[in-house]
Amino acid sequence: MDNKILDNITNEIIHNKIDNIDDKNNIVRRIEQLKRQRLNVMFVGPTGVGKSSTINAIFNMEIAKVGVGVDPETANIQKYEVDNIILWDTPGLGDNPQKDKLYALEIANTLKQKDANGELLIDEVVILIDGSNRDMKTAYEIIENLIVPYIGDTKRIVLAINQCDMALKGRYWNYDMNQPDEHLVSFLNEKATSVRNRILETTGIVTNPLYYSALYHYNISKLLLNMITSLGETKRFLLTDSLNRNPDIWKNNDELENYNNKIQEEVKGSLSKALDGAAKGAVAGATVGGLIPVIGPVVGAAVGAVLGFLGGLIE
Repeated sequence: MDNKILDNITNEIIHNKIDNIDDKNNIVRRIEQLKRQRLNVMFVGPTGVGKSSTINAIFNMEIAKVGVGVDPETANIQKYEVDNIILWDTPGLGDNPQKDKLYALEIANTLKQKDANGELLIDEVVILIDGSNRDMKTAYEIIENLIVPYIGDTKRIVLAINQCDMALKGRYWNYDMNQPDEHLVSFLNEKATSVRNRILETTGIVTNPLYYSALYHYNISKLLLNMITSLGETKRFLLTDSLNRNPDIWKNNDELENYNNKIQEEVKGSLSKALDGAAKGAVAGATVGGLIPVIGPVVGAAVGAVLGFLGGLIE
């Protein structure tokens, strides 16, 4: 995809007035190292929960087939590489006990994999729950028996309730505005609290489930913000280059916060920290002091150029 954040920053650094040309070249080489980072995100959930639809809404690549009917479209773990992101779309669970055992083993083995640096390969697991289904047994089993034992740091779990438009069989969903009415909001908040309490009781882990609709593009910004903040700080910006650039995807949220502005703030902070580390690793301390004032404007310009589709650009 054109107009990538680190490419923009490299261009700005090259044309910026840094006295020592060797230092400038060293910084650019360290930025090239940042470009080689990979971000691994796994999506897990029961059959029909909308993993593929969610991936396609966020990344707009139409890379993940969307299942129709009762048969899961994803028969085993599928990997989709989008720029520097690797998306792991896992098979739906809950239909066939024998297949579930095989799928669970495959998911667990993937979660246990380590990268070349000895770190866990999977950076984040997004667990999806079906908002249209009152039977939560499969979802809880996934969380308690499959993800929590192998995830390592449970802060890397994002818990999201999809198909919130069908939580009351389509009632109280405003199809003109593509958002829930007050009665449905109350029900969804209760459901999110119930899920949170159950997870806390059985695992001792504090989670903050959110609800959204991949079909109607409701709370997609909120979901993305949760995904960003659950990642390590210096990797958060890696999500941004491959996002859906259709502004309509991101505009319809519950408005409890300005999620789009917060996304941009998080990306700016992530980039600043990563670039500061790159500079300190590349040049002498005296020169780094001269670079710090450069980083802020460069980061701001890069975020504005790449995430402008979110709207409400921050200064």
